[in-house]
Amino acid sequence: MPFGAPLGQRLEGRRCVVSDRLEPNFIEQERNIMPKIKTNRGAAKRFKVTGTGKIAYSKSNANHILTKKTTKRKRVLRKSHMVDKTNTAMVKRLIPYA
Repeated sequence: MPFGAPLGQRLEGRRCVVSDRLEPNFIEQERNIMPKIKTNRGAAKRFKVTGTGKIAYSKSNANHILTKKTTKRKRVLRKSHMVDKTNTAMVKRLIPYA
């Protein structure tokens, strides 16, 4: 049995054999398992999905070397911004379960 597989399940390729060996007359049945999509961990740390489904992100250039930047520029950088609709599909592919 592979590491991390639930008790009573045996993974074979893309099939999962489920058995209940606790019962005296146990039955094995096969189920097809859909492959899971991996979340891009870098994107998951940078983007958040709002309640309306838009994707928010933080602007860069707000961490250091702030003395030469104007107050207005630093104030704008503090706010979160929304991903443009042309890039939304690409970002949603990177964070499918967000």
